[in-house]
Amino acid sequence: MSNKAKTILWILALAAFFAVASVLYSLLGAGVETPVVLPEQEEASAEANEPAAPDFTVLDESGGEVKLSDMRGKPVVLNFWASWCPPCKSEMPEFDKVYKELGGEITFMMIDLADNQRETIETGKAYIEKQGYSFPVYYDTTGEAADNYGVSLIPTTVFINGDGVLVTLAQGAIDRDTLLKGIEMIRKD
Repeated sequence: MSNKAKTILWILALAAFFAVASVLYSLLGAGVETPVVLPEQEEASAEANEPAAPDFTVLDESGGEVKLSDMRGKPVVLNFWASWCPPCKSEMPEFDKVYKELGGEITFMMIDLADNQRETIETGKAYIEKQGYSFPVYYDTTGEAADNYGVSLIPTTVFINGDGVLVTLAQGAIDRDTLLKGIEMIRKD
């Protein structure tokens, strides 16, 4: 089987994975506060020809374009959120504390789903400033990042290792222990 065919199969498997996870979360998670944390993929590494986590472009605070692929080399925690989302707000203090502790080792990308309808860059910035959070915030104004990860509910947190391979994700608000568990999974070598 060619590398191109393998890559296509992995992309299809990843899409099916997200679809099943979303359906299961909707069916089984109604009214449940516990996040769904998916198990680590077996042998998730670049050497095993695993496809890279889907790339995307978002805007930083100054409006400059930033790609996920620019972050390669360090593990990445992606968190999709919006300022109108109560579960998103509930987990942010722990994200900020962990960012202050581990921000030198782990890249945090707090991605505000700024669709210019329910959420704008301005409302996201105002919320972060009011709360005094220090983690880096990026703005998904086109929906590219959310679409590439099949985000259908927020908050969703994605854990990517330093090789750029998606290792696991959590849907729903997570606590400090769950965040640290996900980080440990992407720190493994």
